[in-house]
Amino acid sequence: MTQLLGNEPGEPGDGVPRRASLDALLRFAWDADAFTAGDALAAVGLSRSTTIEAIDDLVALGLVRELPNARAVGEYRKGRPSRRFELRADAAVVVGVDAGQEHMVTTVADLRGRPIAARTQVTAVGGDSAARRRVTVVEAIDASLAASSVRRADVLTVCVGVPAPVDRDGRSPVHRDGFWADMNPGFTELLSSWAPIVRVENDAVLASVAEHARGAAVGLRNTVTLLAGHRLGAGVVIDGTLLRGAHGGVGEVVVLRHVRGVDYAHGIGHDLEMWASEVLASGTLPKEHPLRTLPPDAVTARAVIDLARAGDPPARALVERAGATLARIAGVFGSLYDPQRIIVSGGLAPGVEEMLTVARRLLPAELDLPAPELIASSLGADVVSIGAVAAALESARDGALHIS
Repeated sequence: MTQLLGNEPGEPGDGVPRRASLDALLRFAWDADAFTAGDALAAVGLSRSTTIEAIDDLVALGLVRELPNARAVGEYRKGRPSRRFELRADAAVVVGVDAGQEHMVTTVADLRGRPIAARTQVTAVGGDSAARRRVTVVEAIDASLAASSVRRADVLTVCVGVPAPVDRDGRSPVHRDGFWADMNPGFTELLSSWAPIVRVENDAVLASVAEHARGAAVGLRNTVTLLAGHRLGAGVVIDGTLLRGAHGGVGEVVVLRHVRGVDYAHGIGHDLEMWASEVLASGTLPKEHPLRTLPPDAVTARAVIDLARAGDPPARALVERAGATLARIAGVFGSLYDPQRIIVSGGLAPGVEEMLTVARRLLPAELDLPAPELIASSLGADVVSIGAVAAALESARDGALHIS
């Protein structure tokens, strides 16, 4: 791989139009397959000379490569063959990190977003210090780069998703128990020491990015994505804009503690496990009931959902209770943001259809506005990791020409 941006080609007159034309051509190339100057000209609306000059500049910068011409590949027979180009997907890599409280998923991808290597590890629960977390993230990134046979110098963008609110500068506010600082212990400053572009985001925000990039929110401008596993958080896009707020707090769910019928801000998975434990402790289940035969650590949300699907009445009652809670939560977000669609994402998403059936029935009574569509994500447990790569690519596209 070559250095992306060395000395820039000479500025032809005013530098602002030149930079604008390079940005326009790079965005076109990023989405296009092989293209000609004519293809680019039609897409970006620049003059022919400016288009060709911008393409040549991107070739010189190492972001675009020239391909064999149309005649050489058998697609052109008469006249002067057209020059053909494509984005250099191997010019650099991006790194997406899902830095959860209990896991670390690190993905290295090329500039088309195609994964080169991915690595998952379990991290400490509860006692993970900020200092140790910084070390863990760096080690995970370096291990994934080594598995990809690339160097730190080949990285254009790193995006890290954390279970904490994050502002536009990648920083998290102070939490009363220090949790947010532990989850995001200065990742922007830490990684900016070697990565040209660093982006730190809340994990639910990255779930929303993933849904808009390749999931249930593609083409939509008003959505709420609920990351609903053991924790609950939301990524909010309104009028096509990802909302953050002054401290990154849009989508934080502490308000649900004050909502009758919810009273806390846990995720669906946590709720199901808590309620199942309460039922077991009550002694009301028959001795032969499947939940009573499981060891305590196997009484999971997935186990409850599977039993409900199999027709077990006590498990079905818990799932219906979860659906009613989900309707109340969706009603809060529906009233606040008026989205077209609310997407339930995360590892439990493939199994929540029974809950959604209940929630869809109850949701219209929870708000005065038209009820948003309520659906499950198809991206599964990898949604934050997918979003981290998509966000890294988005930042790479925006910043590749602005690296000093």
